[in-house]
Amino acid sequence: MALLQNELKITKIHKLLGMKLALPSYQRPYRWSVKSTNTLFLDTYNAYQEGIEEYRIGSVILHKEDEIYNVVDGQQRLTTLSILLYCLGEEDQGLLREKYNQLSNDVIVINFEILSKRISELSEDEQSKYKQYLLEHCSAVQIVTDSEQEAFQFFDSQNSRGKELDPHDLLKSYHLREMDNEDEQQKVRIINDWENANQDDLNVLFKSYLFPLTQWYKGKNGLGYSANNIDVFKGIKAANVFNYAIYHKASNLFLEQFNANGNNELLTSKALNQFQLTQPLIAGRRFFHYTLHYGKQLEQIQNLINKVHTKEQIPSRRSGDLYIKQLYECALLFFADRFGIESLSKGVMHQLYSWSYSLRLTMHAVYPQTINKYARGKHERLNKDLDLFSEISDMNHAEELKLIVLEQPDTESNNKKKYKAVYDLLCEWNRW
Repeated sequence: MALLQNELKITKIHKLLGMKLALPSYQRPYRWSVKSTNTLFLDTYNAYQEGIEEYRIGSVILHKEDEIYNVVDGQQRLTTLSILLYCLGEEDQGLLREKYNQLSNDVIVINFEILSKRISELSEDEQSKYKQYLLEHCSAVQIVTDSEQEAFQFFDSQNSRGKELDPHDLLKSYHLREMDNEDEQQKVRIINDWENANQDDLNVLFKSYLFPLTQWYKGKNGLGYSANNIDVFKGIKAANVFNYAIYHKASNLFLEQFNANGNNELLTSKALNQFQLTQPLIAGRRFFHYTLHYGKQLEQIQNLINKVHTKEQIPSRRSGDLYIKQLYECALLFFADRFGIESLSKGVMHQLYSWSYSLRLTMHAVYPQTINKYARGKHERLNKDLDLFSEISDMNHAEELKLIVLEQPDTESNNKKKYKAVYDLLCEWNRW
């Protein structure tokens, strides 16, 4: 199985769209924005007007199975081109006959309306010439392999050299390659759950919560999450047979079987939590479960905050306010991950709120670097040497949190007025 050299070529759009293209089950929904769609129209139409002999729209990566070509990369552009050509009267667009989900269908309809409007501004003669230009003078680099794994490898390398992908997109392709032996229906369900999640929320989940937490408790830098450090979430591969890997794979297998087969009264009366932020994850499908698990747990944390606090106690007027709020959410999430969501008692929330929002009262301006230093006990102005996340990771009982003595912040006078609700609450709880 390898790259098909005879099909590695620059292909005109009419030939590319004339192939038996298919959208595999793992493809994300079609979600090109109106802006991106309009940009594609303007770029190609301007190229037509300027008489550019060949306009390259980029590359597409295809996985060939028999006579079918699964689109691994390039779906967004190819679907948009198909819509554009349909608006120009080229109705035989095979890609548009593919089964898209409802999210994709809604976006297709919106972009169809936008492109129809742009095309209606052209005369019939101009439409005909522009259509021929798209079909005969626009082209793409066609990369075809008969190995799905190799197609994903090309996908990763192409995007690392071109437009930067979100790190969670790269993780998606990596962990899909670790699912070769999984049941196809199960794979489809997992990917559908992943793709139906808000992609911006996934990006924030990794950047602002999971990556910092997996670093802070070890005293490491939690800033700068990007494609360069996604190894943190690649986990233990199936082929890894070292002692530590076998131990964690066996533990994960037991947890899955335990929850699937019913509870064992010798251990607990409820389902076991299957993940820990201080433990390595297992590559493949468990990565997707891991992500969705922490997304749901974060949502629970945020709902709890809204229930316990007033809006004035969780200010959000400035960017620094949002960084402090995320720090508080991180502390609650990490604590709940170790001891359970039910461990977030009033006393625990008081302690973690006091630790987080004392920094807000101390600092006139808060930046990500401020949070990163404070979370590791390296901030000179407050609670220096208190590495809270490391402390929590070493605790054996939730009540131990209350034994930590927090410093009283040196509150700026302006902050007493600006954050009066925060100041009053901390004075009430801590008897300042």
